[in-house]
Amino acid sequence: MLRFQNIILEMIATGVPLNVTAERLCHEIELLLPNVACSVLRVERSGLLYPLAAPSLPAIFSELIAGTMIGPNVGSCGSAAYLGEPVIVTDIENDPRWTGFKEHLLPSGFKACWSVPIENATGAVFGTFALYFRQKRMPNALEEKLVSACIHLFAIALEQHDRALERERRASIDALTDLPNRSSFDTALSRLSCDEPGTWALMVVDLDNLKTINDTFGHQAGDELLQKVAQRIRENVLPDHVFRLGGDEFAVILQETGAVANLDRTASRILDAVGSVTSCSGHMIQPRATIGGAALSPGDDNAETVHRHADFALYHAKETGRGGFVRYWPGIGTAIKKRIEVIQDVDCALQEGRIEAYYQPVIRLDTREIAGMEALCRLRTPEGNIVSAGAFHQATTDVDVAAKLTQGMLALVAADLRSWLDRGIPFQHVGINISSADFHSGTLYDRIEAAFGRENVPLKHVVLEVTESVYLGQNDPVVAQEIKSLRAHGLRIALDDFGTGFASLTHLLTVPVDIIKIDKSFVSQLRLDNRSIAIIEGLLDIARKLDIRVVAEGIETEDQAYLLAQIGCKLGQGYLYSAAVAPEPATELLLNHAQRSGLDKVESIDSLPRRPITGQPFPPETGTEKTNGRTGPDDTDYAAARAV
Repeated sequence: MLRFQNIILEMIATGVPLNVTAERLCHEIELLLPNVACSVLRVERSGLLYPLAAPSLPAIFSELIAGTMIGPNVGSCGSAAYLGEPVIVTDIENDPRWTGFKEHLLPSGFKACWSVPIENATGAVFGTFALYFRQKRMPNALEEKLVSACIHLFAIALEQHDRALERERRASIDALTDLPNRSSFDTALSRLSCDEPGTWALMVVDLDNLKTINDTFGHQAGDELLQKVAQRIRENVLPDHVFRLGGDEFAVILQETGAVANLDRTASRILDAVGSVTSCSGHMIQPRATIGGAALSPGDDNAETVHRHADFALYHAKETGRGGFVRYWPGIGTAIKKRIEVIQDVDCALQEGRIEAYYQPVIRLDTREIAGMEALCRLRTPEGNIVSAGAFHQATTDVDVAAKLTQGMLALVAADLRSWLDRGIPFQHVGINISSADFHSGTLYDRIEAAFGRENVPLKHVVLEVTESVYLGQNDPVVAQEIKSLRAHGLRIALDDFGTGFASLTHLLTVPVDIIKIDKSFVSQLRLDNRSIAIIEGLLDIARKLDIRVVAEGIETEDQAYLLAQIGCKLGQGYLYSAAVAPEPATELLLNHAQRSGLDKVESIDSLPRRPITGQPFPPETGTEKTNGRTGPDDTDYAAARAV
């Protein structure tokens, strides 16, 4: 043994190529152990296997292994590298780990295999050494002693080889996170077997709000965050592999049986790990990620199909609720295609000037005067039909389109307000709906100030409406921070669709608002013997003590208006008074019914005239339905994601 150790050490010291050293090592061991064959494999950081020497094994077997991704069922060597521990297979023919490889080895007479991982100084597996036996048996004491010596020797050889190839290897490693890069991912993905559904899965992880962090705290903080997130993902998916695809996107190839079987639990573990508050360049940051995943399924002919499915799932997750996990399902591609078509339609309408602002009045229930307006986005089709916001709300999940839509609506509303001011119309305020995407632009206040500043319209006339789902439904700290900032600048915030499932009154203590708009689902059920009246009455009492104004949405009948007034609600809107109308009829409404006293001076109810302000409610617009006291069935839905 001493002789062969000296031979190998001399080869290492004199810089003999690694494959030549490995070949000599195998040759010397096979001389000492007749009827035993040796192999030495190298394990790339991306998890790919490459044979260095296997002089007595079939060439076709080595060719099959080359470039294979390690995993829990990849022969003895691939499994040992994946698990980081020795793997003994005493019956290759019947062991499930050899299913994809045995047909190329059994004809040569080998029946058992013992593989041991080779670890570097940091404990990472970067090679394997294996003995192949012609009998179904375990290794004996001599073989164990020889293998122990070989592992030590070849660890030295691999360490030296790695140092020599560091510059070349960097081409496949991301310099910032030290993870395998996109090129490594593409190679690893192409080497995965698609023969057996359910054996592996892919997750694509997107780090949310990196641009905002870079813009707010600087790129150094953003880089530190990427490094920490990369480490957290890597630690929580071991022994599986993580890749940085570029920018704020990572990929995880999952092969561990439990991780693949329960993707939801695996994703939850990653999200929890990523979401812990961390210090980056002296700033405390709470990172957040969104994940899309897909498992190898029947009919998936190649790994790229699984990758495409995971991308679909990530796209859907980002558009419907950042900060969570979506698993691919058949049909998700159709939903995405529809969303893309809507985005393209709205983008075209923006370019052609077919986006318009319509207005629905907010009414003083006691006097039937108009206390304010809510601006609602409308799209005019090339044929001239007006389409309500609900028909194209999906477009606002695209950040760029949402920003353009917001900018367009701000300009339209500011121009209309300037016109009303010039005519001396004593309106109080106009509510403008803000989307989730707007809160992540980092420039929302500046955009609002610029739009109304160009028209010389004071911001005291502006109320920003945020739906309950945007307010807290996505558990997004950025939204809460932005709301506080906007209020600090003097802007008023209205919480729209209150009571639809997300917000709690306790949230109003930490993220205060100025106005609550009770969702039409409560108003539509309003009767003396119905629980809705108790809920609304309680909410009115709490809001009064918190100095928060309340607006009841979706008022369609005189009975609803009467009951609301009786329990102390002073403001409302709905079809009883008016649908949302174009600027010209909105101007007429204001001229005839505008409140002469300010919003903050709404008096208690003395009497309740039982008539609409227009004599008759306005008819619904083209393409809408009268269902909720607003302008159509989808206004409420659209507000959950829309730009103004």
